[in-house]
Amino acid sequence: MPDKLPLRQRIRDDIIKNRERIKELGPGLITGGAGDDPAGIVTYTVVGATTGFSQLWLLLLSTPMMIAIQNMAARIAIVTGKSLPEITTAFYSRKLTVFMVLVLAVANILTIGADINALAAIFHILFGFPVIHWLLLVTALIAGLIIFGSYRTVKKVLIWLTAVLGVYIVSAILAKPPVLKLLADTFIPQIHLQSAWIVAALGMLGTTISPYLMFWQASEEREEKKSVVQADEADFDTVVGMIWSNLLAYAMIVTGAVLLYGTHANIQDVRTLAETLRPAAGDYAFALFSMGIVAAGFLAIPVLAGSTAYAVADTFGWREGMDNRVSDAKGFYLVFVGAILVGAGINLAQSVNVVDALYYSQVLDGMLIPVLILIAWMISNNPKIMGTYVSGRFENIFAVLAFGVTVALSGVMIWQWFS
Repeated sequence: MPDKLPLRQRIRDDIIKNRERIKELGPGLITGGAGDDPAGIVTYTVVGATTGFSQLWLLLLSTPMMIAIQNMAARIAIVTGKSLPEITTAFYSRKLTVFMVLVLAVANILTIGADINALAAIFHILFGFPVIHWLLLVTALIAGLIIFGSYRTVKKVLIWLTAVLGVYIVSAILAKPPVLKLLADTFIPQIHLQSAWIVAALGMLGTTISPYLMFWQASEEREEKKSVVQADEADFDTVVGMIWSNLLAYAMIVTGAVLLYGTHANIQDVRTLAETLRPAAGDYAFALFSMGIVAAGFLAIPVLAGSTAYAVADTFGWREGMDNRVSDAKGFYLVFVGAILVGAGINLAQSVNVVDALYYSQVLDGMLIPVLILIAWMISNNPKIMGTYVSGRFENIFAVLAFGVTVALSGVMIWQWFS
C-alpha cells in the first residue's frame, strides 16, 4: 500500500496539472482556428477538388512548421513583454517596422473584405434577403463585440467559435472517404508536375502559414500577462492550436476530394463553392458546411482586425488592449473597428473584385511572411534578448524549413503576379 500512494499522488497531480493547462488554452487555440477563415476554407476545399488526396502529406509537413513559428512568436512576447513591432523598432529599424505593419494592414483588410463577403453570401443563400443587408449586419455585430466586449468576453466567444469548426471533421466523416487510400496519401509523399497541382500546393501552404497569426498570438500572450515561467504553457497552447488548425484543414481537403474531385467544378468564392457543394453533399452536410463558414468568419475577422490594431498601436506607441476602454485606447479601437469597416466597404465598391482582393492579399502575405520568420528566428536565438529562453533545435529546424518554403512561395506568387 505505501508504494502505491506516491503513484496515486503523481497521477492525481498530473490530472490536476493537465486540467490547469487545458484551462489556460486561449491564444494558441484561437490563432489555430482563425487560420481556417472562409477564404481558407475555399482554398482547402479547392485543393481537395482539384488534386484529391495527393497533397495531404504537405499539410502534415506544415504542422511542425506552424508550431515552430508560432512558438517563437509566443515566447518572444512572453519573455520580452514586447510585441514584434516594438522589438524590430528597438533592435533593427523603424522603417522595417513601418513596412511590415503597412503590408500586414493592407493584406488583412483585403482578407477581411473577402471573409465578410463570404458570410453575407452564406446568409443570403440560407435565408434570402439582399447580400447588402447581411454585409451591414455582420459588420455591425463584429464591431459591437469589439467595442462593448472585454478581452475575457471576446476570448470566450472566439474559443467557442473555434470549437464549432469541428463540424468540418464531422463533414469529412460523413463524406465516407476510402480509409486506406487516405492513409497512404497522408504518409507517402507524392509530387505532380502539372501546373494545377503546383498552384494548389502554393495556395494551400500560403493559406496555412499567414503573417497575421504571428502578430495576433504574440499580442494575445501579452494580453494574458503570462510570466516567463509560463512559457512552456504557451508552447502547449500553440501545439494544440496548430494541430487543431491543420486537422480542420485536413478535413476540408478530404471533403472537397470525396465530393468534388473529378467534377471539374469552377470554384472561385464561397458562393460558387456553396452552389457546387450543396447538390453533391446533401442538405444536412451543406448545413454543417454553412455553420462552419459562419463560425470561421466570426472568428477570423476579429483576429485579422485585431492583429492589425495591435501592430499599428505598438508601432506608434499607442495604448492597446481589449481590456482598455475605448476612451482610453482611442487609436487602438479606431484601427480595430476601422479595419472591419474598410474591409466591408471593399464589397460595396463596384470596381473591386472580391476574388482579386483575396488574391492580392495572398501576394502581400507571401512577401511578408519570410521577413517575419527571419526576424523571429534571429530574435528568438539572441541570448541578449531571450536570456536562457532561446529557441530549441525543433523550432530552429522547422523555422528554417518554413523560411525556405515561404521564400519559394513568395517567388512564385510574385512571378505569377507579373506574368
